[in-house]
Amino acid sequence: MARWLLHVDLDQFQAAVEFRRHPELRGLPVIVGGHGDPAEPRKVVTCASYPARGFGVRAGMPLRSAQRKCPDGVFLPLDMAAYEDASDEVMALLRTFPGRVEVWGWDEAFLAADTDDPEALAQQVRDAIAGLELTCSIGIGDNKLTAKLATGFAKSAGKSSAEPAADVGAAAGVFRLTAANWTEVMAHRPTNALWGIGNRIAARLAELGIGTVGELMTADRHRLAAEFGPNTGPYLWVLGHGKGDTDVTTEPRIPIGRSKSETFPHDLTDPGEIRAQVARLATEVAEEMAAAGRIGTRVSVTVRTNTFFTRSKQEKLPEPTIDVARIAETALRIIERFDLDRPVRLLGVRLELLPR
Repeated sequence: MARWLLHVDLDQFQAAVEFRRHPELRGLPVIVGGHGDPAEPRKVVTCASYPARGFGVRAGMPLRSAQRKCPDGVFLPLDMAAYEDASDEVMALLRTFPGRVEVWGWDEAFLAADTDDPEALAQQVRDAIAGLELTCSIGIGDNKLTAKLATGFAKSAGKSSAEPAADVGAAAGVFRLTAANWTEVMAHRPTNALWGIGNRIAARLAELGIGTVGELMTADRHRLAAEFGPNTGPYLWVLGHGKGDTDVTTEPRIPIGRSKSETFPHDLTDPGEIRAQVARLATEVAEEMAAAGRIGTRVSVTVRTNTFFTRSKQEKLPEPTIDVARIAETALRIIERFDLDRPVRLLGVRLELLPR
């Protein structure tokens, strides 16, 4: 039997969890974010149901903007505990299937399985998740890159003529992308369609005359290495050929740092208040990591002004520690190095951690 990678991606996850609790909201434009009040300043959408997306509402959009686009939208507060519980249900369910499961977040995971019929397995997974009153899309691939990209086609299959036809690899909520159909499906697409290539890299590739995945496939590897470096250049060429990681790690990822940031309802201008907020954030981060048994090595502070100018400064701790007071004092020393000549919109503190 062949080894397949299935990328399981839950659909409109936060909204779907709300539908389980409030079935009367199904089919309505539901918008999750903040405290559920679109008048609340500086809060953003974390999830929009598919009907809300039809009005142009997207994750990351300010709630006020979402209300202007969708005045009849149903706004709900973010409920982290409920989403974590629902995610745990799904991941526990995935682990009942033969294979190895690597969790990538609340709403997505990879399942590596040996099977002669990956589509049948994918449908079994979808049916099982439907039993939890949730839905998912599944990408089937020969590595993580192809499986992840296939999920995007699984979500949009049949919705647009720009997407691959069903006989290329699509079924309802499932899509297969492998070396066998890579060129047919991907060659004509822009390079930023690849998982791992953002707009900035795509722009640099375009300057080299490389605008599509097909052109990246035929690009000179030495030229890419000269432009992007000896590691990134060849890696981009590999991405263009649809090659990727096949390892699935079942162990939970151990974080190498912990951050906490806050966008304030009103800009901060008083230096004393700014210092107090930095001390609070640093204390919260340090206390969380102390409770988790982690040790800090470096502290960084981020400041974003009302002009959206963002800058971070950092300081290495004299020795690894989880002394909360010392970490807060370090954060306060760092904030003194900023020229706070503009109103402050956001503050953040990050604690780098000693590897386990």
